[in-house]
Amino acid sequence: MRLRVGDVEVASYEAEPELDVRVGPRPYLHPVRTLGGVPVTDTLPQDHPWHLGVSVAMADVNDVNLWGGRTYVRDVGYTWRDDHGRIVHTGWLPAADGFAEELTWLGPRGDTLLTERRTVAAAPAPEGWQLSFGYALTAAGDVTLGSPATNGRPGGAGYGGFFWRATAGPAHAFTELQDGEEKSNGSAEPWLAVTVADAYTLVFRGLAGEDRWFVRTGDYVGVCAALAFSEPLTIPAGGTLERRLSVLVADGVLTRDRIRAALNAS
Repeated sequence: MRLRVGDVEVASYEAEPELDVRVGPRPYLHPVRTLGGVPVTDTLPQDHPWHLGVSVAMADVNDVNLWGGRTYVRDVGYTWRDDHGRIVHTGWLPAADGFAEELTWLGPRGDTLLTERRTVAAAPAPEGWQLSFGYALTAAGDVTLGSPATNGRPGGAGYGGFFWRATAGPAHAFTELQDGEEKSNGSAEPWLAVTVADAYTLVFRGLAGEDRWFVRTGDYVGVCAALAFSEPLTIPAGGTLERRLSVLVADGVLTRDRIRAALNAS
């Protein structure tokens, strides 16, 4: 499945990747590019091979690891455990733009934890193009979503949810009011931007409820609209959690003023 803006292919979608269960198999977008052709996603990187382009993943879903890699265990730290599940594509749905699909979040023994309806589309936008990414998670039974932070890891490691692994390079994160990774991480501002290697800018929007931005620009470059940044989030049996994110993908470095103008015009 491919996304286009006009005649330009801007993203490819891997709906059924064949991956080791330890990297949290799930559908993902990669490569994603600017209109000028600059790659803005990475997948299976050596430092974190469970980072898969643009995807939705959680480190703790009723004690099941659907993120990949080691599991953070309270008072122990990161540990390899046989607790990995997978998120599988189960069917395409009608869509006016882009594509829509159904997915199932499975535990290690194939039990259903969540079902998902996902919509993804691309459209022209001021300064570049915009990715629209919506997902709705419905719980088969009571489901609690957690993160390394909710399981005791310090340092603002509340990742889990919509996650974008960007390419490597000198990067800078900022919001309307904050500058840098340390101040932007854990914020709940309306938008968060990341510039990478003076080559491109990504501007993220769409937090809801108690969501927070998780961002890294040092060890690697990544942004997550985190669902359980500091506290677990429970979806009752039969309940549905919905989120809709948008990401402006632009060539070059955008200033705050240019971002404000672009968002106001969109």
